[in-house]
Amino acid sequence: LSQEVVLPSCDPPSTSSVSMGEVVQMHFTTVDYVIFVLLLVASAGIGLFYAFSGGRQRTTQEFLMADRSMSCLPVSLSLLATFQSAVAILGAPSEVYTFGTQYWFLGCSYFLGLLIPAHVFIPVFYRLRLSSAYEYLELRFNKTVRICGTVTFIFQMVIYMGVVLYAPALALNAVTGFDLWGAVLAMGLVCTLYTALGGLKAVIWTDVFQTVVMFAGQLAVIVVGASQAGGITEVWRKATNGSRIAGLDLNPDPLERHTFWTLGVGGVFLMLALYGVNQAQVQRYLSSRTEKEAVMSCYVVFPCQQIVLCLGCMMGLVMFARYGEDSPLDKGYMVLYFVMDVFRDLPGLPGLFVACLFSGALSTISSAFNSLATVTMEDLIKPHFPNMTEARATLLSKGLALVYGLVCLAMAYIASIMGSVLQAAFSIFGMVGGPLLGLFCLGMFFPWANSIGAVIGLVAGLAMAFWIGIGSFVMRMSGSTPVPPLNTTDLPLLENMTTTVMTTLLSATTAKPTGVEALYSLSYMWYSAHNSATVVVVGLIVSLLTGKYMEFSLQHFRFLHPVRKNINQKIQKNTLCNSYKFILNWSREISI
Repeated sequence: LSQEVVLPSCDPPSTSSVSMGEVVQMHFTTVDYVIFVLLLVASAGIGLFYAFSGGRQRTTQEFLMADRSMSCLPVSLSLLATFQSAVAILGAPSEVYTFGTQYWFLGCSYFLGLLIPAHVFIPVFYRLRLSSAYEYLELRFNKTVRICGTVTFIFQMVIYMGVVLYAPALALNAVTGFDLWGAVLAMGLVCTLYTALGGLKAVIWTDVFQTVVMFAGQLAVIVVGASQAGGITEVWRKATNGSRIAGLDLNPDPLERHTFWTLGVGGVFLMLALYGVNQAQVQRYLSSRTEKEAVMSCYVVFPCQQIVLCLGCMMGLVMFARYGEDSPLDKGYMVLYFVMDVFRDLPGLPGLFVACLFSGALSTISSAFNSLATVTMEDLIKPHFPNMTEARATLLSKGLALVYGLVCLAMAYIASIMGSVLQAAFSIFGMVGGPLLGLFCLGMFFPWANSIGAVIGLVAGLAMAFWIGIGSFVMRMSGSTPVPPLNTTDLPLLENMTTTVMTTLLSATTAKPTGVEALYSLSYMWYSAHNSATVVVVGLIVSLLTGKYMEFSLQHFRFLHPVRKNINQKIQKNTLCNSYKFILNWSREISI
């Protein structure tokens, strides 16, 4: 999206195409517009249904937590849809078309990336009966740490949600002439409507509907595209001949963009940042009827993620079979152009894919609205107004969802004037995810960590993240390290919270960077691991140097291990030796 694609002015929608040398600008038919409108109407209808049925969203528990009554299947599909944004739908095929199927090995990270949240993070959050994940930070450390975590999350999501709404609309406008701000306003207002009226139940069930639309749109493209290319066998043959089928790359170099280690190991930390501690996902776990169903939802997401990954990769291979090395458009708009080209003589199917595309955007931004309203209410407002009535708290929560919807539209406008800085806005999401993961890991796995260490560790992690991220961006923009032209729609499947602006692909003939440049050239897949490790290491060092007493959350471990009756709440001297003694004693009590 950082590279401008100049296209001629659009003819009326009834015109099927406009010849432009090698590039043909496509246009929607009436049927396509009808399908797109039906998506919006259905999404709004689900929100209105839950606004006027059941408890009618009269309590904060119903509005923010769906009355903790959701079953496994809708929760799991909502977990899948939350960060399966339009950028991800466009990004995975572009990645495979450009660089090959090495990206497919990201699926190896899904196993641990979902198993650990299911058996480590979910039991903690669910047994404490939290509404906001950041409540845990106050129970474990203190209110200051909780506020720091909340403010960091709000900053992360506010920056991200406007861009994730604007980016696909911009790509769609460039390829089809679809009205840019008409799409942005329609999606933003409809999403705000059903989120503010229907609460978390509406968000989850619209996610289910939108997930089905996303699967249908991607599958239709693959089936029709492969048929036109001569079948799956022919697609595979052309991809093999074009060196797009990658083998297992065991190169341990962390500067290499995609290897088995960067994808299969570094990807685990990306998954943990998403499915372990992100409020949007934690809120879905907490809306489940039982802890068992919350855990099962994590298991159900695993095969769904594999299917999504396979669909994205297959679409990229079908694109390569159709166009080969000669792309008719800049890679940022390649997927949309391919879809319009494949469906040129099939009215309605382009509309289905655009519905698929914007379903991804809707599911992401609606989750952002709801989770932001939750943390603002639970972490920033309720503690200062403990006597607020339930009716007023619910009304205020709905108002917060509405306000964040308007903020999203404002951020979309800001994104439209940011130019090349748009890529940096995407990268902020990834920069913040790792430090937040490190903060929760510090609290859960290291009993001798204290609140001072937690705050300084978080600041150090964020500083490290922005230093590397901004340094990588500046180095790439200055041209000191040759990299292929990339743009935001090349974002990989789960890395819509990162950005390829932070990636570097060093050619074989280029000397390896050294010193600080090597740090800037670190594969973006290692960013979450590196930044979360920074928080943990700095937090532990500061805790051991500054701790008077090791404040320990009795509630946390009692919920984790209900069989244990007694536990020391404080250790008189916060030293490494005593901390280890404490852990040994605690382990013995658990075994008993």
